Amino acid sequence: MKIIKVGTRQSPLALWQTNYVIEALKQKYSDYQFELVPMCTKGDKFLHVSLDKVGGKGLFTKELETGLLAGSIDFAVHSLKDLPTQLPPGLLIGAVTERHDPREVLISKKGKGFNELPRGARIGTSSLRRKAQLLYHRPDLIMVDLRGNLQTRLKKMESQNLDAIVLAAAGVERLGWQDKITEKLDCSLCLPAAGQGALAIEVREDDDFILSLIQGVHDEATARCVTAERTLLDALEGGCHVPVGALAEEQDEKLYLEAIVGSLDGKVVLREKMYGSCKEPQTLGLQVAEHLKKQGAAELLEKAGVCNE
Repeated sequence: MKIIKVGTRQSPLALWQTNYVIEALKQKYSDYQFELVPMCTKGDKFLHVSLDKVGGKGLFTKELETGLLAGSIDFAVHSLKDLPTQLPPGLLIGAVTERHDPREVLISKKGKGFNELPRGARIGTSSLRRKAQLLYHRPDLIMVDLRGNLQTRLKKMESQNLDAIVLAAAGVERLGWQDKITEKLDCSLCLPAAGQGALAIEVREDDDFILSLIQGVHDEATARCVTAERTLLDALEGGCHVPVGALAEEQDEKLYLEAIVGSLDGKVVLREKMYGSCKEPQTLGLQVAEHLKKQGAAELLEKAGVCNE
């Protein structure tokens, strides 16, 4: 029986996501054996430093990509929002799963919604994108850096005396913690990260067998949407952690893309939305990025410390 080695991070959520992909593939390919290969990434090691200070995107993917290129794993499963827009030579995204709810959720200690939180409430999040958007609507809030897996973040809400934390709905719900959610934040309040809610399967570009195999879990509609989002992200900032949010959806046979670029202090949030062709998601991504640049996005990103790793 052919053994297919699947790379993943070691967190409970990453393991859940990878097993989800494996189980879906097992339903289609019962003749193959899938072996889980957990790896520890740089992003998992430096949990006491905010993401923007550790480095650019790739913190949660580099070790998996090294394993792919070395041939020690056959494919890797990622949260697509963690995957840099520029991949190492020889690798590509071979499949994208159907997207889960891309929104953010608020989990508050006393069950209060976002607008009900008291003045000066302490909010835990590791994301500059979330901080910028939430401060734009509530400049009175105090943002506290919060790293670690979902279980760790929930514990820190108590140990660090936080009033609430903000997390991706997909991760919370995949682990079965729907009952902990106080409020799902509307996208007019907080746009998600590009690719949020979708899983990406990264493969070697010359591995035709694996590329064919993983089409069994590929969702083309999701792929079009995240292509528009990631094209925009690449056109704006190339890979570092900066306040950029994007969400594309198919509406009436057209592709709709909304995006924001914010200042680190939340005082400025630039927003743009456009319709385009479902057949040309990259074109739409580039157009929205260009409109944001005309509004002043380039200056905001430069202040935020953009790099092109």
